[in-house]
Amino acid sequence: MKPFIDPAELWDLIRNTSSSPGRVREIISMSLDKKRLTLEETAVLINATDPGLVEEIKEGARELKKKVYGNRIVLFAPLYVGNKCTNNCTYCGFRTSNKFAVRQTLSDQQLVREVEALEDNGQKRLILVYGEHPSYDAGYIAHTVKTVYSVKKGNGEIRRVNINAAPLDIDGFRTVKDAGIGTYQIFQETYHRDTYRKYHLGGKKADFDYRLTALDRAQEAGIDDVGIGALFGLYDWRFEVLGLVRHTNHLEACYRVGPHTISFPRIQDASAASVDPRYMVSHEEFIRLVAILRLSVPYTGMILTARENAMVRREVMKFGVSQIDGGTKLELGGYGDSINEEQDLNKEQFRINDPRSLNEIIDELLEDEYLPSFCTACYRKGRTGEHFMEFSVPGFIKRFCTPNAILTLAEYLEDYAPPATAEKGWKVIGKNLEELGGNSNLPEIRRRIELIRQGQRDLYF
Repeated sequence: MKPFIDPAELWDLIRNTSSSPGRVREIISMSLDKKRLTLEETAVLINATDPGLVEEIKEGARELKKKVYGNRIVLFAPLYVGNKCTNNCTYCGFRTSNKFAVRQTLSDQQLVREVEALEDNGQKRLILVYGEHPSYDAGYIAHTVKTVYSVKKGNGEIRRVNINAAPLDIDGFRTVKDAGIGTYQIFQETYHRDTYRKYHLGGKKADFDYRLTALDRAQEAGIDDVGIGALFGLYDWRFEVLGLVRHTNHLEACYRVGPHTISFPRIQDASAASVDPRYMVSHEEFIRLVAILRLSVPYTGMILTARENAMVRREVMKFGVSQIDGGTKLELGGYGDSINEEQDLNKEQFRINDPRSLNEIIDELLEDEYLPSFCTACYRKGRTGEHFMEFSVPGFIKRFCTPNAILTLAEYLEDYAPPATAEKGWKVIGKNLEELGGNSNLPEIRRRIELIRQGQRDLYF
């Protein structure tokens, strides 16, 4: 397949696209009308550096989030299954040349223990993370996915397992699809070929094109729910934003559906890591790029991880974020080990800066009048890929997502929340029910909430 990232094209847009106030406002208006932006239109927003226009872009992103996603924030947790790796990526603590890294692969028994600990905290959605190693082939990934789904403790269960793993061939993607995964997530890290070569010194990941076309093979295998991302801080953030939008355009053009999620992690500390400091992304630049991505891809979920500290996450969330992780631990076996709370970078891929518990994060979300959600209904009802887009454009959120978020929050409040959090949560649910006054499902939503209070679980639309 011919590579679809042309560095000259992207840099030409960055260097030669003008950003008059009128044009910027026209593009914001287009996005608020739920229209996908082109590369050129995205470049206009990137080049708008006037403080007043930047504020208008941020306000547009805030308004678009409310219009498309409401006040929902979907919660999940990462679970590292194995950190053996044959790649040599200089920014990563798991790279093969890092002799300080403590290597481990969870046994089935250890994996079950981790999942039980996550369920005890109320988690319903996980993303399993693997190094790139012959031990972690498609069959092994499928086995661990099935193992996670099999674990039930009390009212706890994992209803959706996403995957972050190395690229597979088409047969490999079919194998993991048959295991019942949700999203298959692969980050290109940087869309700039020369920079990619600089940081990826060995292993299969050194092949830029094979990684870039991984999600094409996933689509060919029938996985229509995929996640993309760039690691901001490796190269110029403006180029990476256009790279993400170009990747989105490619998937839409070839498969009629773009990525389900876009992630935008920033470089953080890792064991013996090395990066070029020239491209580190400032706080203000980070907010800008999040807002620009939100406006560029209105219907794509955006993930903000615990790489950022609690204060940054609370601020950035306003500008388009729809998913965050909570109660995150990166050390293998860390969820089941309640004694060791200190981070050891020799046992982790990178440093996390928001180590709060899931309930602490939910409590803050409720305080800010967000609606925490553990919803997994779309995957189990077959509303993925192109089918998801058919529902989302005409008002999918109000019909399904908000009611399902309310029901999953009600479960959490009944099963896991301490009294103070539960009190806040029921108030937020009450407010959201009032705002659903015109929803024909409202009587049924109220009925299902009562069923949850009586002990029934996993009710969804």
